[in-house]
Amino acid sequence: MHILLTGAAGFIGYHSAEALLARGDRVTGVDNLTPYYDLRLKRARLDNLCRHPGFRFVEADCADETAFSSIANRSGPDAILHLAAQAGVRYSVEKPLAYVDANVRGQVVVLEQAARLGLPLVFASSSSVYGANDKVPFEEDDRVDSPVSVYAATKRAGELMATAYASIHGVRSTGLRFFTVYGPWGRPDMAPWLFTDAIRAGRPIEVFNNGDMERDFTHVTDIVAGVTAAVDRAADRSLPLAPVYNLGNNTPVRLMDFIAAIERAVGREAIKVMRPKPAGDVLRTFAGIGLAERDLGYRPKTGINEGIADFVAWFRTWQN
Repeated sequence: MHILLTGAAGFIGYHSAEALLARGDRVTGVDNLTPYYDLRLKRARLDNLCRHPGFRFVEADCADETAFSSIANRSGPDAILHLAAQAGVRYSVEKPLAYVDANVRGQVVVLEQAARLGLPLVFASSSSVYGANDKVPFEEDDRVDSPVSVYAATKRAGELMATAYASIHGVRSTGLRFFTVYGPWGRPDMAPWLFTDAIRAGRPIEVFNNGDMERDFTHVTDIVAGVTAAVDRAADRSLPLAPVYNLGNNTPVRLMDFIAAIERAVGREAIKVMRPKPAGDVLRTFAGIGLAERDLGYRPKTGINEGIADFVAWFRTWQN
């Protein structure tokens, strides 16, 4: 297959491109290289991808209708994998318009091209759409109309836009709600990186809500298995027009246990500073994965201790 992949220089985009290329697919990667975090990390990911003969990179913003239309028409893909987004729950409090531009306008631009070219689409959503739901595990048919962050609201808007385009234009799209993805080449603004960096250097870490939080931490290799399975079934007419699937580990981890896993991998105890819960954060995420297991054959395999050890080993190499 030939996949048009947005967000190719991002964390999940990079790993997804690697997996698609490794199995023989061609990938046209698009990314606008926004400086939300250190561009050296994004460029290093791209350097690795550009070693593959089946990869081509185009620097462009998928929210730019003219640019993305030109790329889609020139490249002639079989499917679109839309992973580009403005990430980060806390940053959305400071820069809400950046999220509307990237996550809502960008989604509509990509859907327009999928409609015009008759292409199936797989796109990234987020577990954040579940907001402060008390019912666990989170299931795809739970109500998701009470977001607690701008980021979550834009991701839910993207899902609704996909439903609208399915109804109006018959676009076959698949939304994937990712649950706290971590692993090698991860983002510097996320807890695994922040905690590992601080603990190794002997600096304090901030522990929010006295550590009374749980996350369904999911290793990136498990996420990518779900992504590639969704790409393979994107045009499958036996599925609903615009399904969404949870991709998580189905095993919430207490924040303090997560920190302990990093301490073991680093070989050093953390200096913990307790902080109140930030605005927009939720207390717990927990993925129900029955639908993804049934339709995509999705079965996560990586436990937290194994996954954190994998991340810390990569992090040491990156820091060196």
